Amino acid sequence: MKGVILAGGLGSRLRPLTKVTNKHLLPVYDRPMIYYPLETLTRAGIEEIMIVTGGNSAGDFLRLLGNGQAFGLKHLNYTYQEGEGGIADALRLCEHFADNNRLCVILGDNIIQDDILKYRERYEAQESGARVLLKDVPDPERFGVPEILGNRIVRIEEKPLVPKSNYAVTGVYFYDSKVFDFIRQAKPSVRNELEITDVNNSYIASGDLHFDILEGWWTDAGQFESLHHAANLVAAQRQAQLAGM
Repeated sequence: MKGVILAGGLGSRLRPLTKVTNKHLLPVYDRPMIYYPLETLTRAGIEEIMIVTGGNSAGDFLRLLGNGQAFGLKHLNYTYQEGEGGIADALRLCEHFADNNRLCVILGDNIIQDDILKYRERYEAQESGARVLLKDVPDPERFGVPEILGNRIVRIEEKPLVPKSNYAVTGVYFYDSKVFDFIRQAKPSVRNELEITDVNNSYIASGDLHFDILEGWWTDAGQFESLHHAANLVAAQRQAQLAGM
């Protein structure tokens, strides 16, 4: 399995912090934000990783991360997304890198407490399809929200005014190679972006989307409140780890 970190976009919700840098290079407590998804993938045993970035600060990723040696990697791949075409548009750039392998895709501003190795193993036990991770949140209207019937998701709605559940689809996705076919079939949304929710709904329509409920805490860090919240969560975790040593 290969890994993809989507770290493009302009970070407009974090201006003026992102006026001179990519949001994924901003600090979250004691490390740059991009460190967290990289650690999530490597802890899950994923060693072939592509970072999709964009904007005027793309070169800073190479200066910061190099070939990934600090994360135990032999090599780190990079590609560049022009503009803000959406999550699915960014993932589209990784088709050659994927080379028909299964992928674990993580958004660069997602920060997770626990390992995702067991979710990777559950996905690898599937014959095909996709798997998403859900989390109960107080503000689901900010995210893609699943409508759940029994043990399956019947529909995902992006940023609904009236959410059909209290769950958010987190920014961790497991896909087989069909994801690129679904991206090619996707139409731009009202935001003129290719939405990952539409791709996930295509998997639902094919009867091949599965899910897990993510254990431990999870947050995005894409706006001021959640960036601050992420720093507090990481700080508390670091202090607990020191206290337990």
